[in-house]
Amino acid sequence: MEYKDYYKILGVDKKASDAEIKKAFRTLAKKYHPDLHQGDKANEEKFKEINEAYEVLSDKDKRQKYDAFGSNYDFRGGQNFNPNDFGFGGFGGANGNGGTYYRYETNGSGGDFSDFFNMFFGGDSQSASGKGSGFNINDIFGGKAQSNKKSGFNINDLFRGKAKKERQRYNTELYITLDEAYYGTKRSVSLNVDGKNININLNIPKGITAGKSIKVAGEKWGVSGDIYFKIQFLKDSRYELDGLDIKTSVDIYPWGAYFGCERVVEVFDKKIKIKVPKGYDVSKLMRIKGKGFTDMKGATGDLYIRFNMVNPKLDEESEKLYKELEEKYK
Repeated sequence: MEYKDYYKILGVDKKASDAEIKKAFRTLAKKYHPDLHQGDKANEEKFKEINEAYEVLSDKDKRQKYDAFGSNYDFRGGQNFNPNDFGFGGFGGANGNGGTYYRYETNGSGGDFSDFFNMFFGGDSQSASGKGSGFNINDIFGGKAQSNKKSGFNINDLFRGKAKKERQRYNTELYITLDEAYYGTKRSVSLNVDGKNININLNIPKGITAGKSIKVAGEKWGVSGDIYFKIQFLKDSRYELDGLDIKTSVDIYPWGAYFGCERVVEVFDKKIKIKVPKGYDVSKLMRIKGKGFTDMKGATGDLYIRFNMVNPKLDEESEKLYKELEEKYK
């Protein structure tokens, strides 16, 4: 009988954690699920093998006993082994070589698991008895196999029920202004899909952010699949968006920074009055909490203001004052 290396089947290390084993199983189960490869017998066998490996390695007791079994024998490349070498002589009615006779019975086929699994972990129900030794196979390998549901995993978690063939996906980018994103809008978009020129009236929701995609089913336009519009923002001379935070600039005169002043900042539909304190260091950003961009879920960022120090146009009298200040602070 061929030894099965369950770790190798799932592609994980023997020291892999439960989470790593579960992740590997999910990946392989999605790849080899029979509903995605109907009629492929080789694929079906591979899926059964993956399921069997996970059945053992996801169960703490079964894994511990499987590891103990494997550590006592040198298996190279999945070579065959003889149960007699472990004192399990004569399963299924055969006699061990000079050993004690055991009879192993199973009711049912053992499901979709291999002879290797059924020998050591049992089928639907099983018993083992020996003459004089009192040996019971269940004492070593735990009897009835648990279902995937008992081991904490359900194959439906992968596919949400019956697996469906993945729909064709068409990806494109759509550049919009910050105002369109902030207020929401409608856009008429023309594009070519599989040689078909189509025009789509697209609803852009209020608060959409860069990187989000809008999905449109293509059947209405004779396209078999879904069209995804990935939103990107055009540059804006007024604002810079960093996540949900808005950065903008405000001009300030030297005396405004020195004596302090008030300014009104317009951000989309809001007019925000800010107070610059006396002696404010204009090289630093000023933060106004909760006045940034609001996304589709209602989360709002902050407003950051950078100050631009500007030189005023001076008349002759004012220029003399500036000159006096220059002379004083040389």
